[in-house]
Amino acid sequence: MARWEVDLPDEEATAALARRVRTLVRAGDLVTLSGDLGAGKTTLARALIRLLTGDPELEVPSPTFTLMQIYDGEQFPIVHADLYRIRSPGELAELGWDEAAEGALVLVEWAERASDELPEDRLDIALRLDPSRGDDFRGAVLTGSGTFGARLARAKALDALLESAGWADANRSFMQGDASTRAYERLEKPDGSRAILMISPRRPDGPAVRFGKPYSAIARLAEDVVPFIAVDRALIAQGFSAPHIFASDRDAGLILLEDLGGEQIVDADGPIPDRYAASTAVLAGLHATHLPDRLDDEPSPYVIPPYDLDALSIEVELLVDWYAPHIARVSLSSGARATFVNLWRDLLGEIVAAPPTWTLRDYHSPNLLWLEQREGLRKVGLLDFQDCVMGHPAYDVASILQDARVTVPDRLEMRLLGDYLRLRRQSDPAFDIPAFARAYAIMGAQRATKILGIFARLDKRDRKPQYLAHLPRIRHYLAKDLAHPALGPIRGWYEANLPDLLVTQEPGAAS
Repeated sequence: MARWEVDLPDEEATAALARRVRTLVRAGDLVTLSGDLGAGKTTLARALIRLLTGDPELEVPSPTFTLMQIYDGEQFPIVHADLYRIRSPGELAELGWDEAAEGALVLVEWAERASDELPEDRLDIALRLDPSRGDDFRGAVLTGSGTFGARLARAKALDALLESAGWADANRSFMQGDASTRAYERLEKPDGSRAILMISPRRPDGPAVRFGKPYSAIARLAEDVVPFIAVDRALIAQGFSAPHIFASDRDAGLILLEDLGGEQIVDADGPIPDRYAASTAVLAGLHATHLPDRLDDEPSPYVIPPYDLDALSIEVELLVDWYAPHIARVSLSSGARATFVNLWRDLLGEIVAAPPTWTLRDYHSPNLLWLEQREGLRKVGLLDFQDCVMGHPAYDVASILQDARVTVPDRLEMRLLGDYLRLRRQSDPAFDIPAFARAYAIMGAQRATKILGIFARLDKRDRKPQYLAHLPRIRHYLAKDLAHPALGPIRGWYEANLPDLLVTQEPGAAS
């Protein structure tokens, strides 16, 4: 349970509370409003409903006599109920309560009349008059129960962060997310200043899958915002365009970031070649530098974890765990699975034995911005690097040149790979081009294999079928990588067990 007290000295303060609550709630939530007559329950509900419907002039009458009003919100329906006239909880069924509440935000006044019928997970807002501080002075006590407790605690921490950083008066708007659990908002002050709010609460431990550890720990995924902050500052120190951090609350998982804009490195036709070339040059510049695994960040140093054999191996196993049974509809024998794992571990052994560098790990079009006003390598804005590991430089090169979200034509891929190799050789005459080309094929195949599993998991487990549209592109990349002689044994496994993956034609430029 979490508790938050808010003073409401005037009507604007009540409107500000409604804006705070708007950022907290979502479909399926219950918000109960309590307090004496005249304390402002209906006023607060009206302000919140107008925000959620996007209609500041919407007529929102008290539901005292109708008992229940339903509104079409911009993202989900809103049910506004007043249960003062309910004599028994059983009357809710007669109102069609269950049908109306399904998938909706439910705002309830006089909820105590049906408390036994309402879920424990809720946000309660208790309003009170405080005449000792003025005729119109009110106060509110927000209490989050059940799963709402953590959300309310985070909202309270966010309010404190924005206040201390000077962004309390900013308008907040949600930004479209991706496959991660992070959320983003764009903040804009009245003077036009902008910032990005990243909301990334600590990752809860999943079930142990191996060695007594969850998948995230074995795969070396960030558990909190500490890696993002440390790597962000390190990239800026190296001269790259990561967003500056204005303020943060590590415990709450909140970071206030510089807004790098929204200019992409792709357009409706696919990759913009000169921007992809610049993005490839950034990697060449990064990889030509000796980069430490220990970052002297405050309040304590951060050590970048290794992209070790266990991490690389458990990632490719996503293919047999998710893609094979749910997309290919193939039931693999225990022997076939064991062979798959052993072949990959043999192949990846040479990768982990190579000198490592910072591997940003999500270096592809959704996470790169074009900064026209900057110079040189700083024209490419870097956004997503909290899962950075010490790994082979070929991984990030394959990540951008075999972009999972947009088709990189074969000819463009080969030209940009040649540019990367040329830049590396210029900075280091001893740079081994054939060895890198071999590693590029291996890491490209490893990444494609992993992503096929991830996208299948997003569909089956997370109900996000939109990622299946990318599967033909990923299969094409995988088939190209498996054609390298170094991958002959593992290619034989795919041919025998998942032959549909070996697509030979280049897909269209659909993104």
